[in-house]
Amino acid sequence: MRERLEEAPHPSGDLPAEPLSHSLKQRHLTMLGLGGVIGAGLFVGSGAGIGIAGPAIICSYLLAGVLAMLVMRALGEMSAAMPASGSFSVYAEKALGRWAGFSVGWLYWFLLVVVLAVEATGAAKIANGWVPSIDQWVWVLLFMVVFTVSNLAAVKNFGEFEFWFAALKVGAIVLFLILATLAIFGVLPDTEPVGMANLTGHGGFFPEGFGGVVAGMLAVIFAFGGLEVVTIAAAESDDPARSVSRAVRSAVWRILFFYVGSMVVIVTLLPWDSLKPGESPYVAVLDSIGIPAAGQIMNIVVFVALLSALNANLYGSSRMVFSLAERGEAPKSLLKVSGGGVPRRAVFASVAFGFVSVVLNLLWPDTIFLYMLNAVGAVLLFVWALIAVSQLKVRRIIERDMPERLTLPMWLFPYATWAALIGMAAVLVLMLFDDSARPQLLWSTGAAALVLVVAFVRERRTPKS
Repeated sequence: MRERLEEAPHPSGDLPAEPLSHSLKQRHLTMLGLGGVIGAGLFVGSGAGIGIAGPAIICSYLLAGVLAMLVMRALGEMSAAMPASGSFSVYAEKALGRWAGFSVGWLYWFLLVVVLAVEATGAAKIANGWVPSIDQWVWVLLFMVVFTVSNLAAVKNFGEFEFWFAALKVGAIVLFLILATLAIFGVLPDTEPVGMANLTGHGGFFPEGFGGVVAGMLAVIFAFGGLEVVTIAAAESDDPARSVSRAVRSAVWRILFFYVGSMVVIVTLLPWDSLKPGESPYVAVLDSIGIPAAGQIMNIVVFVALLSALNANLYGSSRMVFSLAERGEAPKSLLKVSGGGVPRRAVFASVAFGFVSVVLNLLWPDTIFLYMLNAVGAVLLFVWALIAVSQLKVRRIIERDMPERLTLPMWLFPYATWAALIGMAAVLVLMLFDDSARPQLLWSTGAAALVLVVAFVRERRTPKS
């Protein structure tokens, strides 16, 4: 039977108009694309990758970054052609069937609300360090309430929050790169040119061999998660197709530059084996070049990064569950929209589970919540894989039915898409043989299998209209 996008946008029209706001501007989406993926995983977690791979962490970030870029380009192609608040969940349903849209949508929602708890708790720990008289749980409650109110008020409030949060993070990275580069060449006071000694000494550029590069990639690849929210938010912009095209184009290249650039200056300026486990390599660099109060400066940056991610994840989860409700894959009661175009019940549903996750994190961080974290540990890769598979099918339909909407074509289609799928399959296999990553893969596979069973049961019981 000939494939068609019966419910997809036609050349003469869009997807059925959603009752959501369209007040996000291009600047909001651009900074959301940059800021949504720049978080504590970069500022703090990158130290673990350096400890595993040494200077070759540069290669690890390049490999992970290229994979993320390919996936985002595939998603950007579909989003530019048919913007939707459900983004890849909608495209998976169009390409593969209801089971795929249901599964990827709910898995991604679960991922966001669990990670939301990590971010709220992390920000609360920093705030508690600044003001010990206020208990950590009070800070968590405060953050959750503030960002719930922000998301309930109007989508432009979310856009403004993210714009300034992302601007601070991007500004911090740019300033860091400038200072570190000047220090490398001995331009700053009390510094001498460091040359290539730290890249070639201390065991060489590949102190742990290619295995170190692979292990480093496993440690850093999930830091690239978060770009997907751009395509969700694009549906609420004033010009969805044009906005998502520009946001994806600029974000993927700049983020790769920020991530890889940071690693280059860090391992060039400091011996990789001098970094202490658990310490931010950014703090170590700033300390080495004599920046006063470097630790507190980075604490502020990480604090903002966590709150930014919390805000973005609450937004993304509410829009995803709203889209699921639109397609009959979540309770219809979640479709209630305010006069300003905000799906308030979807926001409450997401933040309610977020509160549950936070409580579990505070009470049982090493038991129940650890299982939840493991259950979403590899979900991002499952989501990415379904994005790539969907794009293989949707691209053919767009070319046939609406070629004028192919404004952000995937590079080297279909070879680049297949390369991305092979890359993700390789990462999953590597996780299976990595002692630290295996529990995440197995628990995530179990969670995905459970959702798939529910999806297939629903599909068998609910006849297609």
